[in-house]
Amino acid sequence: MAAPMAVNSGASLWGPLKELWETVDAAVLKRQPETVHLLDLQLKKHKPHFLSLFKNPPKSAEQREKVRKASTEGIAIQGQQGSRLVPEQLLTEAFILSDLFDIGELAALELLLAGEQQQPHFSGLTRGLVAVLLYWDGKLCVANSLRTLIQSRHGKTFTLDLSGELVALTTRFTDELMSQGLTKRILTLVSEISVTREFERLQRERGLGNEKHRKESLSTNILVSDLIKECRQALADGLFSWTCQSPLTKEDTLALIGHLETVTAQADGSLDSVNLALVMALLYCLDVSFIEQGTEDREDLLQALPLLTERQYVSAVHSRLMDSQPWKLPGLQALCRLAWALSLRVLSQLPQALVEFTEADEALADQALLGDVFLFMKEGILGCEGFAQEEFYIRRLHSLITDFLALMPMKVKQLRNRADEDARLVHMSLQMDSELPSLLRKDLDHLMVLIGEFYNKDPFGLELGLEFWCPTESLQHTSLQGTYMGMALQRPPHKQVVLSKFVRQMGDLLPSTLYISYLRMLKGLANGPQCAHYCFSLLKTNGGVSGSPVSWEHFFHSLMLYHENLRRDFPNPDSAHYRHPPLRGITQRELEGLTSFLQLLTTIITWSENARLALCEHPQWTPVVVMLGLLQCSVPPVLKAELLHSLAAFGKSPEIAASLWQSLEYTQILQTVRAPGQRQAAGIEVELNEIESSCEEYPLARAFCHLISTLVESSVPLNLGAGLRVPGFQPYLNFLRESVFLPFPTRAYRRPAEKWEVADSVLEVFHKLLRNYEPQPSDFIQETVELQGEQVPADKPPGHSIMFHLLNDSPMLALCLSLLEEGVRQLDTYAPFPGKKHLESAVLHCLCLLDLALQKEVVFMDLLRESQASLIVSPLEQLFQGVSPQTRRADHIINIARYLYHSSSNPEAAFQSAKILRRIANYPNIQIRLVGDFTHDQTVSEKLMAGFVECLDNEEAEEGTEKEDDQQKKVARIRHETQIHILNLLITSLELKAPNLALYLLGYEVKKPVSSTNLQDPGVLGCPRSCLHAILSLLQRGTEKRSGPVLTQEAPHLAELCYQVIYQLCACPDTSGPTMRYLRTSQDFLFSHLQHLPFVLPGNQIAALSQMSWLMKTAAIELRVTSLNRQRSHTQRLVSLLLDDQPHPQHAELNCIDFDVSPSVRRKLLSVLDEIDFSQDMPELLQLDFFERTQIEQVISNCEHVNEQGHTVCNVKLLHRVLVAEVNALQGMAAIGQRPLLLEEVNSILQHVVERNRVRRSLTAKRHALQSWRSLVETLLTACPADLIPADDRQLIIRDFLLDLHDKVLSEDAAGELMPIVAGAVFTLTAQLSQSVLSEQQQGVGSETSSGFASIANSALHLILRKLLDFILCTGGGYQRLRAHLYGSLLYYLQIAQKPEEPDTLQSAGKAMWERLTAPEDGFSKLQRENLAIIESYGKALMEVVCRDACDGHEISRMLALAVLDRILSIDRQNQWLLYVCNSGYLRSLVESLRQDDVALQSLLAPQPPLLKPLYIYESKMALLTRVAKTGQGAVELLRCGLVAQLIECQVFDMLPDSDSHRVMRDPSGFIPTPMDRYRQILLPALRLLQVILTSTSINHQQGAAQVLQWLIVHADTIQSLLRCQELSIGALQELSLLTGIISKTALPGVLEMGGEVNSAALMEFQGHINRFQRLCLSLLGRLAGSERERLLKQAEISAPGDSAEQREEMEVAMLQVCANIMEYCQTLLLQSSPQAQFSICLFSPSSSEPAGRDGGRSDLSSSLPSVAHSRVPSLGLVLYLLKNSAAEFFQFHQCHRQSLGKLQNLDQLPPEELKELCQGLVSGPGGVEKISSIQRNLLAKRRLVQLINNRAKLLALCSYVIETSLFVLWRHLEYYLLHCTPTDPKDSLIPGASLFRSRLTDGKKIPLKVSQQDLDLVRNGFGEALQRKLLEVEGLYSQVRSRYTFIQALVRRIRGLLRQPKS
Repeated sequence: MAAPMAVNSGASLWGPLKELWETVDAAVLKRQPETVHLLDLQLKKHKPHFLSLFKNPPKSAEQREKVRKASTEGIAIQGQQGSRLVPEQLLTEAFILSDLFDIGELAALELLLAGEQQQPHFSGLTRGLVAVLLYWDGKLCVANSLRTLIQSRHGKTFTLDLSGELVALTTRFTDELMSQGLTKRILTLVSEISVTREFERLQRERGLGNEKHRKESLSTNILVSDLIKECRQALADGLFSWTCQSPLTKEDTLALIGHLETVTAQADGSLDSVNLALVMALLYCLDVSFIEQGTEDREDLLQALPLLTERQYVSAVHSRLMDSQPWKLPGLQALCRLAWALSLRVLSQLPQALVEFTEADEALADQALLGDVFLFMKEGILGCEGFAQEEFYIRRLHSLITDFLALMPMKVKQLRNRADEDARLVHMSLQMDSELPSLLRKDLDHLMVLIGEFYNKDPFGLELGLEFWCPTESLQHTSLQGTYMGMALQRPPHKQVVLSKFVRQMGDLLPSTLYISYLRMLKGLANGPQCAHYCFSLLKTNGGVSGSPVSWEHFFHSLMLYHENLRRDFPNPDSAHYRHPPLRGITQRELEGLTSFLQLLTTIITWSENARLALCEHPQWTPVVVMLGLLQCSVPPVLKAELLHSLAAFGKSPEIAASLWQSLEYTQILQTVRAPGQRQAAGIEVELNEIESSCEEYPLARAFCHLISTLVESSVPLNLGAGLRVPGFQPYLNFLRESVFLPFPTRAYRRPAEKWEVADSVLEVFHKLLRNYEPQPSDFIQETVELQGEQVPADKPPGHSIMFHLLNDSPMLALCLSLLEEGVRQLDTYAPFPGKKHLESAVLHCLCLLDLALQKEVVFMDLLRESQASLIVSPLEQLFQGVSPQTRRADHIINIARYLYHSSSNPEAAFQSAKILRRIANYPNIQIRLVGDFTHDQTVSEKLMAGFVECLDNEEAEEGTEKEDDQQKKVARIRHETQIHILNLLITSLELKAPNLALYLLGYEVKKPVSSTNLQDPGVLGCPRSCLHAILSLLQRGTEKRSGPVLTQEAPHLAELCYQVIYQLCACPDTSGPTMRYLRTSQDFLFSHLQHLPFVLPGNQIAALSQMSWLMKTAAIELRVTSLNRQRSHTQRLVSLLLDDQPHPQHAELNCIDFDVSPSVRRKLLSVLDEIDFSQDMPELLQLDFFERTQIEQVISNCEHVNEQGHTVCNVKLLHRVLVAEVNALQGMAAIGQRPLLLEEVNSILQHVVERNRVRRSLTAKRHALQSWRSLVETLLTACPADLIPADDRQLIIRDFLLDLHDKVLSEDAAGELMPIVAGAVFTLTAQLSQSVLSEQQQGVGSETSSGFASIANSALHLILRKLLDFILCTGGGYQRLRAHLYGSLLYYLQIAQKPEEPDTLQSAGKAMWERLTAPEDGFSKLQRENLAIIESYGKALMEVVCRDACDGHEISRMLALAVLDRILSIDRQNQWLLYVCNSGYLRSLVESLRQDDVALQSLLAPQPPLLKPLYIYESKMALLTRVAKTGQGAVELLRCGLVAQLIECQVFDMLPDSDSHRVMRDPSGFIPTPMDRYRQILLPALRLLQVILTSTSINHQQGAAQVLQWLIVHADTIQSLLRCQELSIGALQELSLLTGIISKTALPGVLEMGGEVNSAALMEFQGHINRFQRLCLSLLGRLAGSERERLLKQAEISAPGDSAEQREEMEVAMLQVCANIMEYCQTLLLQSSPQAQFSICLFSPSSSEPAGRDGGRSDLSSSLPSVAHSRVPSLGLVLYLLKNSAAEFFQFHQCHRQSLGKLQNLDQLPPEELKELCQGLVSGPGGVEKISSIQRNLLAKRRLVQLINNRAKLLALCSYVIETSLFVLWRHLEYYLLHCTPTDPKDSLIPGASLFRSRLTDGKKIPLKVSQQDLDLVRNGFGEALQRKLLEVEGLYSQVRSRYTFIQALVRRIRGLLRQPKS
């Protein structure tokens, strides 16, 4: 080997061979599609292995050298880079192994490396031992593959129904092997390989480890010897299968005969199973019986048969078998000769007969008979264990026996004659008392016994014995008609006639010597329902015809005679002679005859119910009575046992069982009534204690248990023994418990196995009694019965008694537990022992008893508690905690768990053990103790873990139905159920707090914190193989193939639970970290499973959905965790797997060679969604004829419960019991007549309920799957880093999801239960879509593309909108909460078309109107217009739904519906919706509902924080009403609906909270606002609404103003206190800005006149209010224009430094707004009072003293007391001050605006520090700015700049307005004061309700109205050149851009003029 040698770490002698076997198994046995091609490849690859079967790679010096250097130079390993150093110890072991098996050194090293890898699978074994196991396992794989390939051939005996292609492949391949000498190789290997020889070598070479491991090597010995035996068996089976299908060549046949010549028998005379296979192979070689069957391919088969075509073949075989040389087993030689003789006999009947050979058939047959062929067949072949397990062995032997009887009738006749002759000789010698003749041949005897034994067992239910019976009845009885080969025939074939003649003739004149043999033959031939019927008929007819000794007549007559005779000797029970046999007894021969007859009787009546009833009811024979009579007589226990067995067979019919109970009680077989004065017991109790105990044999006790066991199956009569004793079953139960069960361990047994047989038979009765027991309330009430005139307590049901004993620390429970301990101890020895099968059965009954007790104890104890009876019981799970007397430790539960370790040999015990453990696992307090017990001892702990793992790892487990008949399938199903129970145990435990069993079993830390666990692959760092590894390996099987995880297909429910366990581990905070780390790094679990989604199981959709649900939920957690931990590549991989619509490179690997890769594939998550079928077929309504439907529905709902999965289902078994009890309760003839119909209806009800349960489970599964899908999608879109999915892809993905979801949910038959989840998903998806589109636009990517708005085309957006609206409409009247999600989605959707905030550059006004009108429509407006068109196309249906939801129903739905209405009204230019809302009365309804809201809102102002729902709804309502009021039409409509009137009546506005008192009551979380803030949240919307109404109803429509004024006056007190507000916080300023705005438009003299007819008194009052409002407003102006303004701004900065910038801006705007409003008010008052200045009213005094200057000195305004401040008339100086300030601020704001615009235009060039500063206010939390990406930072900075620019623009507008109004007010006042002012009397005022100024002069002092020169100078100085220049500059900078070009200029000119002119 020149090439460098690399070793295969999977071991070339094991790994590849294992793969070969898996491929063969998949292709041939599992018939998986697409495997033929793989099989072809494997066969080509492994052909050398088959040709040189079991040959090992040779040793070589070069290899030895290479291995020797491996510890220093290292050695290359396939698939790994570099070389690996191997420890010296391993090399030493490799050389030992190489010598041991004589294999190449590299191969030995590979085996050891593989052994090391596989070690965790074999707990407690060394790697050397594991390597030995792998060596033999590799051999076994080859042998199994060979056998399976041969079985798949086409041939003459059987077919596997495989595809033609596969059969052709395997036939061609095996033919090639056979031509290369396979037969001889197999025979050589079978001779060479022997277990003992291999073990000697192993011991010699220390292959099985040193002394330390000798204990483990006990189980290893068994493993190795099993593997070796299986290898030999597989090879022999392969040869057998070949001969079944195809003939062997001459040389091969002779070689096979040569091998058989040397075969020896085992100790008991039987062949071992390997040699049996080879014998059968030869028998099939010599088989020509198929010639008689007329199959289609008969001709082809005849051509291929060398027996017919090759003379040399016949000659060679003939001479070899005629050879007189004796074989080692003469019986075997005789068998082969007999087979050959029969073949020759068949050949002689064919046309091309080989006469020279066929003549010898008689001679051969004689030689065979001389060789005791029938005796050998019985002992050597039937005695072999493996014989009954192979159907084709049985068929071949059947054909051999029947051919002999049919083809050689003369030989049979000779045998009979010989037997008659012998019988005469025997008879004579008995007569003469001489010795029996010595040379008696017993051939016929042997033949009969063989037939009896052979047909007595029928494991496959073939009923081959039918061929011996010819139907004699007329053919009308079709049910009993004779069938042959499964076909009903008119005339039976010749063979059947001959055989039935044989049966009848043998019975004629039967010599006594053959009597017993003949009965035994009949017993065998009666085995089967039809056979039994024929046999019954034969015995019936025999009696009638000839008085034959073999007839019912004869048998029963004899029985009656025995009874008559023996009864006379019936002793007195008190006499002491009872134990001595009577004088006239039964001889041994008679005993055997009677026993044989009773066994035949038992067989017939067991199988045939007709025979049972016919015999039982026969008036003369009365078998039951006679048998019970004989039981009372003194006959041997063996016969009594047989009598009891026969009675048990009679008891199988319920009608006989009932009378049998009474007869049993009457005859007192078990004495239940003690006669007065009787000293001791009698009956069976005495026999057990005295006769059977002294004989140490217990046939009678066992038979009695069997009888009771049969009888309790039908029922136990409640009145058993009534009148003589307390009625009931109790005495029998007491006997079984006290006399049979409890003493059984201490009795002596001659046959050790019988100990376990007794235990098994008695425990079976207990098991049946407890299984049929359901605790009832009546069981706990002490009832009494009358007995001989006195009241005595009644007996409880037997099940109750057993429960009571099991729920106490009773001897019965103790014995059950010690039996379990004994059982597991015996099983741990792995050695066969007598009675093993019965011990296993007894253990199983014990486990079942404990399981049933645990299952029923809850109900039992509940009923006991309720009844208050004086019983004391303890829960069984607590009794299990007791100390075992044998081991002195509390290890009962450990003993139960240890049965899991024996699951391979005892699957049922493991199943029950798992069931018990699962029930116990529900109790948290016991779990903690269990963990301690399980982990206390290291070795026990490892063994228990290995047991659980072994059960989960079992490869033979299969999901199946309850009804499986096939034993293998039944066992596979039990193994599967065990796995299910273990997984459920894990799931239950994981929900409890640590430490729990699940954590221990799954390999987590239970003694340290769970999160500190470091999970490893098994074997790494000494980590044992845990249940987690087992679950993962179950799930991982097949993930590398294209078909996906095998488990999901083969065992869907198991897979579902496995995924659930994984999910629970990932979801639980403690286990999540270690688990996800392990799954991600070691297993790549999620990726490998998600790539196979969706799982499609045509037959089991529910399981497929559940599997996907758990997997998707786990994936969602993984995505979240990897995103948080910034494991970007992991997240990216999963995201692209789930969302990509391009095929994956990973998938390309999975694709087969011919798989076409399409350019684009469906997104993984969409194909998962496709698998969730939204339609659900509902069961039809019940159609009932007898029962009342409503009552049945009531009963069904009473039987419902929540099962483990959390589904509400109906308990079908319970319902069945209830309904059947109801039917049974009916009385009268009519009811009896209709019973079948009633039961049929019960059946239909049950089927309906089963269907209903299925539908519920299906809906739950769909809901769960959809929920998981949604959470995965939401996690993908929200929790994963946004840049993993590019924006354009993201929008397309969301589009696909939305459209698919809608398509599914809008289909006709979509189930309503799934809609809420879909609606939730739609909401999230739409929100994400909106966010994605908006962020894309903000980044300025979407330079509007031709297809539409953003990356997503407009058409797609329209489609989404249409579907969304369809969804809203299809939810109709119900589902209001669901629509809340949809309204949310609609709002998000409509948000997409909302134009983002743009910076106000102050240039837009410069554009001409024409330019604006002709500008192209932007994307936003276009989309908005199209959206509206779509919404309007839905017409009134949609309007109706939205309006109805807005007015009524669930709060959230109402809020969202109101918001939707608001949004649609805002874009509805045509006012269609507005018209509908107004005309349909919904608007009025909304307005009127404000009154109801009033009460709720008042409660909100209470100090304790209440529910804020009413507030939110009120805000939504007001927002909508405000939106409506924004159009003139809407505002008018609102006034018409009486909106203001409603608001006037709302009292909540008067409940202004006291601002100080509630500071204490602040909500610590900050979520619930303070009462003052809550009040503002109520007031501000109302003020905004009123302001909008005033604006919309315009000046000429004074109706609104008058109503609003009325509102102001009604709530005047509150409003005045607000205007006087001391603390001007931001909230207060907002209130004031709105209030002053409203007052400025309504508190006008002119409004009063519009108010309609008002009497003068009211008018006066109103005028007073208005004057007060005016005064307060002016004083407020004094406060805000004065220096208080600076103070407030500083204060705001101090109180909230974090939000200072924005808060300051808001306050600036609010203050300026208040000033602007008040100045506007002054302007309006001036204008309204008079158009000319000379009649104008005066608002400001002519004094021009200003508030204190900028130096912050206290001004007279701010320092004076509030009362003075309010009463003082403001001076013109204030206006002048305001003017100056505004002008100064204007320039500040203008500069700031320009700078911000500059920054916005050069955003990319801004330094990072500045960017950070800009973002600071928009990002919450410390260090928030650092965390966000640079793109985000730019976006935020841009947003902040736009905010700043727009804020400054607003401030500029307000400043310019204040300047203009101030100038106007100044001008009017100056004009008045300087030109028109004449002193007059106050009474002569110019306007009614004199001016404010004059009304202040109430004290009668005259104030000179001439303006003093000082004032004038002050005004002149104030209004100096500098100010004038500034004002004109303002106009140039700002106002000229707006339209009022020269307003300021004109006013300045006029004022300048006024101030210049001298005053006269």
